[in-house]
Amino acid sequence: MTKKPPLMTEYDFTLPKGLMDTKGRVHRQGKMRLATAKDEILVLQHPQVQENPAYSVLIYLSQVITRLGSLSTVTPQLLEDLTVVDLAYLREFYNRINQHKSTLIPVQCPHCSQAFKVELALSGES
Repeated sequence: MTKKPPLMTEYDFTLPKGLMDTKGRVHRQGKMRLATAKDEILVLQHPQVQENPAYSVLIYLSQVITRLGSLSTVTPQLLEDLTVVDLAYLREFYNRINQHKSTLIPVQCPHCSQAFKVELALSGES
């Protein structure tokens, strides 16, 4: 009987730009855990989301980011200072790990016109 590998529940990421804290330190490396059904419910019940649905992304991310640089607590208010590039990266990273889908995009060879798909690498990934 073969053993299944354990389910990965936390994933490392590297922000393209990084978040600068109040002491001028830039935080780029972090960990994000898989989202749960409870996370979904809590976001919908959050007062700031009820006032402004666009705020939901910051609530989601603050719940699932378990570490950002030396910061072990990530709040929605802290994430308000992310660059647009880093916010887009985290949204895509969240979607990728929670949907377990690779991000394949259709491309065409400019020389032979052969169509194929390549995996989209997120900014900050090597």
